[in-house]
Amino acid sequence: MSKDEAASKPSREPDRPRGKGLRHKTLAAATAEELRRRILEGEFPAGMQLRQDALAAEFQMSRIPLREALVQLEAEGLVTIQPHRGAVVSSLSPAEVAELFELRMLIEPYLLRLSAPRLIAQDYAELHAILDEYSAELRAQHVARWGELNTRFHMLLYRHAQRPRSLSIAENLLQACDLHTRLQLAHTGGQQRAEAEHAELVRLCATDRIDEACALLQAHIENVGNSLGAFLATRPRRETP
Repeated sequence: MSKDEAASKPSREPDRPRGKGLRHKTLAAATAEELRRRILEGEFPAGMQLRQDALAAEFQMSRIPLREALVQLEAEGLVTIQPHRGAVVSSLSPAEVAELFELRMLIEPYLLRLSAPRLIAQDYAELHAILDEYSAELRAQHVARWGELNTRFHMLLYRHAQRPRSLSIAENLLQACDLHTRLQLAHTGGQQRAEAEHAELVRLCATDRIDEACALLQAHIENVGNSLGAFLATRPRRETP
């Protein structure tokens, strides 16, 4: 191949992040994306220690952008960085998951009951936009976006509850459930049910059927929690790669 032909040939993006030819921040982001995928798809199980030397060798990179990627994943709740152990894939026991969802069942229907009568046309436009985006991300299997959109959807439903402390608690609970909700959707076939129930919640609120909306919300949260608890009970755990 001539020099000109080589120059004109389109380059192919690597399947995995590589250290050569990428800017520092781009490399950290690409590495975080790949590690996130492996965690969400179960390739890196809960409790697994992520050894920086092995990962740096695999990705052909220095430890500096790798550490930045791990810090980003810690901020997302996917890993915890522990003294003397480094990054470990986050985990919740089935009992801890059950407690989180029990708390959600107590607080979220209460917030919806207060907020739903105050939802206006602009709120419904935003809710439908989230539903459309959620549907597109489900079809594209963009697992990393599911938890974010789920939290946005729920918090938008509750935004007019006028209970700032309760709203803060609800948001913290949703974020604590984020990783595990994505796992539940990805591995238990719950995507279509979640999508349908979200759409039905909006419809019930829009037609002032608040009691039915609150009952559906409670059943929705309970179903996700039960499905997730059953999944986590069978999910492998290990301490080292």
